[in-house]
Amino acid sequence: MKNNILIVDDIHPIFIGMAAAKGYQCDYRPDIRPDEALHLLGEYAGLVIRSKFLLNRQYLDAGKNLRFICRAGAGMDNIDEAYAAEKGITLINAPEGNMDAVGEHAVGLLLALMNNFNVADEQVRTGSWLREANRGYELKGRTVGIIGYGFMGKSFAKKLSGFEVSVIAYDKYKTGFSDKYAREVSMEEIVKHSDVLSLHVPLTSETERLVSEEYLFHFKKPIFFINTSRGKTAQVRAVLNAIKQGKILGAGLDVLEVEKFPALVEQEWFDELKQSGKVILTPHVAGWTFESYRKISEVMGNKLPVSL
Repeated sequence: MKNNILIVDDIHPIFIGMAAAKGYQCDYRPDIRPDEALHLLGEYAGLVIRSKFLLNRQYLDAGKNLRFICRAGAGMDNIDEAYAAEKGITLINAPEGNMDAVGEHAVGLLLALMNNFNVADEQVRTGSWLREANRGYELKGRTVGIIGYGFMGKSFAKKLSGFEVSVIAYDKYKTGFSDKYAREVSMEEIVKHSDVLSLHVPLTSETERLVSEEYLFHFKKPIFFINTSRGKTAQVRAVLNAIKQGKILGAGLDVLEVEKFPALVEQEWFDELKQSGKVILTPHVAGWTFESYRKISEVMGNKLPVSL
């Protein structure tokens, strides 16, 4: 029991090999249902998840022999971290594995927004050749504001380093992090100087609904807004209202307050969101590339403690 790991989501097989080299035996069951896993957790020392499992107190209590939980990704918001700490369960995540994917995705969304790629593509395909209507903006010379300067925020800043922009960053939980890619600033400077705002924060009680109408009201210039963090950090209705008011010039949203169908269709803002030519949507895939699929598992394997 002390050397076995239950894997309840699809991960790259390299993790299983790395775990075996450290003395573990993996039970790979990516199709297992949450209720099935609940009854089995007590038999395992380790658990590997992605996003389909919500590890609340019920699950953590059921895992009476759990020593560690590996999250194949960066965010830990689907785990009750405080309760896991109380129970002495070590939490392992792998932001190093998908930070490049997120950084590149955010740059891609930004460039697509600034140059009307989504609208122009649809127009050409339907017989319209509108050059003036699709005049774009250049990124060079602008100020990019980043909220959250962990692995993802820094990756985005690094990817921007060749665009001749000024990158400023705010992180409530870090100080002294200025580097060659970004300059540490206050939130007041973010809202005063930013031409672009990009979120790279975990979902917590403090970041939930951070981007609201009141928050956006304080920005001094119209901005392009990018969110590749968590959907509940930004209120979609506030973003749409800011677009109508001209405060947001375009929004690239990889994440939404409500994700997946059919629940998404039921949101009062969804029709307006999908019809807006100033919004580009992707289905929470910023950190999910062919390369990150392997790298995430490698990072978890490297962090895995040697079996007892």
